[in-house]
Amino acid sequence: MAESEFAQFKERFDYLSERQTADHLAVNCPAEKLVELCIVLREDFGYDLLVDLTAVDWDAQSPRFTGMYHLLSTTKHEYLRIAADCLDDIKPSLPSLCEVFAAANWHERETYDLMGIHYDGHPDLRRILMWDEYPYHPLRKDFPLAGIEVPLPADDVAEATGAAVLPAPMMGGPFVSSADGPMSQTEPSARDESWTEQEEKPTD
Repeated sequence: MAESEFAQFKERFDYLSERQTADHLAVNCPAEKLVELCIVLREDFGYDLLVDLTAVDWDAQSPRFTGMYHLLSTTKHEYLRIAADCLDDIKPSLPSLCEVFAAANWHERETYDLMGIHYDGHPDLRRILMWDEYPYHPLRKDFPLAGIEVPLPADDVAEATGAAVLPAPMMGGPFVSSADGPMSQTEPSARDESWTEQEEKPTD
């Protein structure tokens, strides 16, 4: 979105504020205005594709959770990022965009599953990666990097094997990534790569 177009849009919707960004234009939008905004973006500004939908857990600060939406205009070839804060830190929720963008369906299910954000108005809000009874949200900041031991969801398998879903071995952790350089060089890597599951961690 060109700066002149953003200025026109900002004049039309005074509840928006510009968000600091290192790449594409980004705006902050109140959660209650999100659906209205996205309809106008699609109909009047040509942002016809929801590329991605996710969320950020800020952990200690409030609002704790922020929904992130990445839109693309397939005619102007411009991206726009929208951020919308969840008002409740304990039971975070955002309005569903399923009626605006069909692609929101699975994106919202994934974010609900991994971050625990409820999408009001979603037609079928079920977990998409973890099983229905799984009690945690693995992408939250308070979820251990190695995972948490829980019973297997299949009782017959658990009874026959005596196994559980075990935390992952933390070989080489903690894992870190760099914000600098090309994406191919910013994948998380172990800070200490001197040991593996086969070779014990050094003691000094």
